[in-house]
Amino acid sequence: MLHLLGDNRLMARVARSASWIVLGYGASQAIRLASNLILTRLLFPEAFGLMALISVVTVGLTLFSDVGIAPSIAQSKRGDDPDFLNTAWTIQVGRGFGLWLAACALAYPVALFYDQTELTLYLPMAALSLVVAGFNPTRIETAHRHLLMGRLMALDLLSQVIGIATMVALALAFQSVAALVVGGVIGAVAKLALTHLFLPGPSNRFRWERAAVTELVHFGKWIFLSTVFWFFASQGDKAVLGKFLTLENFGIYNIGYFLASFPLLLGLNVTGRVMIPVYREKADPLRLLRMRYGLSAAVIGLLIVMAFAGPWLVSHLYDPRFAEAGAIVVVLSVVLMSQVIGMTYDQAALAAGDSRRFFVYSALRSTLQVGLLLVGAITFGLIGALIGMGIALVLAHLVLIWLARVHKVWDPRHDLTFGAIGALAGSTALWLHWDAIVAMARASV
Repeated sequence: MLHLLGDNRLMARVARSASWIVLGYGASQAIRLASNLILTRLLFPEAFGLMALISVVTVGLTLFSDVGIAPSIAQSKRGDDPDFLNTAWTIQVGRGFGLWLAACALAYPVALFYDQTELTLYLPMAALSLVVAGFNPTRIETAHRHLLMGRLMALDLLSQVIGIATMVALALAFQSVAALVVGGVIGAVAKLALTHLFLPGPSNRFRWERAAVTELVHFGKWIFLSTVFWFFASQGDKAVLGKFLTLENFGIYNIGYFLASFPLLLGLNVTGRVMIPVYREKADPLRLLRMRYGLSAAVIGLLIVMAFAGPWLVSHLYDPRFAEAGAIVVVLSVVLMSQVIGMTYDQAALAAGDSRRFFVYSALRSTLQVGLLLVGAITFGLIGALIGMGIALVLAHLVLIWLARVHKVWDPRHDLTFGAIGALAGSTALWLHWDAIVAMARASV
């Protein structure tokens, strides 16, 4: 990537950071895949369905209470000020305890809604990770602000390995979904300990500076509202399908989603961490253009590979109980291509401090996505839900174009180029695997 960006110091830092993110995220997903393959042989599909429901609630609580601490630190002029950082950390700690109490209160109603009594026990246990994460040092966000990713990625990977090793050991011993729950909490504890011990920088302490609170609240109020809607965009499929599918089919869907979403999540990881500094420091337009084309080509290329290889990949990695996940990989890979096309645009709004327009985009996108997904699920089951999601993402891109034009970052030639590539490759993959897709649709009804 360095040869594309030249010797500009900012873009060299971006390239270095992007490389670390790609390396770290790729390694993280490889570890997850390896653990997934082990755990699917030790546990049963319903366990992964139940864990997906737990994740919907814990991720939902996290997003419904996000006050934008990470992007605030990334874009604020006071992002290196100890008083500002300690105030942000104090808010973060209090939020962690609040989330755990909310999870305890929601456990019984959620268990009734999804008709899964185990959630009353496992949800409060899993939510302990939210308390632990509240104590994570702001040195994590400082490293992101300055694009210093190497050591942070290594610590993230090590904490992930510790959590997954715990899951595998407990699954071998008890063959229960509790292995996944406890392993998640242990992973959070490991990350907290490792970042406190080995990430350079001053330790946080409790602080409440009124000016910092005012700035965090002013910027974070729109981030808070945006992340409420981001929950529906990122977890709406699971929240809806968890009600419409059996626990076994939901577990299979979750396996398919894990494989298909890998390229997109990798791209969002990179853009979410490097694009705010790039826009904030006003990178050279030509280098920015090359970066955008490089990212889009890489991520859409990976999605095309997944769309063509999905059934083959699942048949070679998983046992026959998960065979229908292959067709899910194909359809989801095609559906997610439209989201990739605009993934570098929305961070321009955050870099400019325009969290209000970012909220408008998030709200419209999630409303479209959940609404059309729900209509599709009611009408045609799982395949209808996926079609509805695809239509929603295409319509949401039109809203994203409005946001990109406001901040003068829209590139119509880029969108047309990759839209045409995605449409051609996606339709070919759907045609090639049509029989498997039809079989999956019938099995999920």
